[in-house]
Amino acid sequence: MADTTATFHDLTGASVFITGGGSGIGADLTEGFLKQGAKVAFVQRSDASGFAEEMADKHGVKPLFIQCDVTDIPKLQAAIEHASAAHGPVTVMVNNAANDQRHATLDVDEAFWDWSQDINLKSYFFGCQAAIRQMQQAGHGSVINISSISYMMGNAGYPAYTTANAGINGMTRSLAREFGPDKIRVNALAPGWVLTQKQLDMWADPEALAAHLERQCLKEHLVPQDMVDAVLFLASNASRMMTGQMMVVDGGVVTTG
Repeated sequence: MADTTATFHDLTGASVFITGGGSGIGADLTEGFLKQGAKVAFVQRSDASGFAEEMADKHGVKPLFIQCDVTDIPKLQAAIEHASAAHGPVTVMVNNAANDQRHATLDVDEAFWDWSQDINLKSYFFGCQAAIRQMQQAGHGSVINISSISYMMGNAGYPAYTTANAGINGMTRSLAREFGPDKIRVNALAPGWVLTQKQLDMWADPEALAAHLERQCLKEHLVPQDMVDAVLFLASNASRMMTGQMMVVDGGVVTTG
C-alpha cells in the first residue's frame, strides 16, 4: 500500500468519496487519503469489507465501504448521499472505477459498447453530478477524474475504452467551466502504465515492459504511489487555482499543449 511522500494539511477532515476504492490503484488512493487524516468513503462492486477492516487496523480509522456497482446510477447516487450523511458534504470526489477490457472493433456489439460507456464514462458524469451537489453545499470542492494516456497514444485494442477516456477529458473541461463560480475545481489525471498486480498478471510481459520503458523519458516504471501523490495534490489547496486541466503522469511518454 501507499507510502506517504507529502502532507497536505488541508485534507485533514476532508470528506472524500472514491469509486473503485477497494482494489488496485483505488485501494492505494483510499489509504493515501486516510494517511492525510481525511474521512474516506468508497464504493466497490466486489466485497471490500476485509480491506476496510485492514485499513482500520493499520491506521486506527475505518473507511466507509459501500458495496455498489457504479453502473447502477441510483445506487451510486445513494452511496454519495450516504457518505455525506456519515462524513459531511463530499468535498473531494475521485472517479477511479474503470474497466479496460481488451476488444477488437469488428467484434463490438451494442451491448458491449453500452457496458463500456456505462462504466468508463456514464458513471463518471453522474458521480460528478451527485458530488457537485454536495460541494455546492460545502461552498467548495475538487473533482478528480481518472482517465488514461491510452487515447492520447492512439492505442489499438480497446477503442470503446479510449473513446470514454477522451470523453472524460471533454467532460472535465465543461464541468470546470460550469462550476468554477461555485469554487469547485474539476481536473483529470491521465496515468501511464502503472504496474498494478492486475497489469503484472495480465499484460506486463518482459518485452512489453521494455518497449514501454523505451518510450518514457524517465526510465523507471510507474507505481501506484505516483498516482496517489498526483491525486492528493489535485485534491488539496496546493492546486487551488488549477481547474479544467488534464494532468499526465506517465514518465514522459506523451506531451500536452
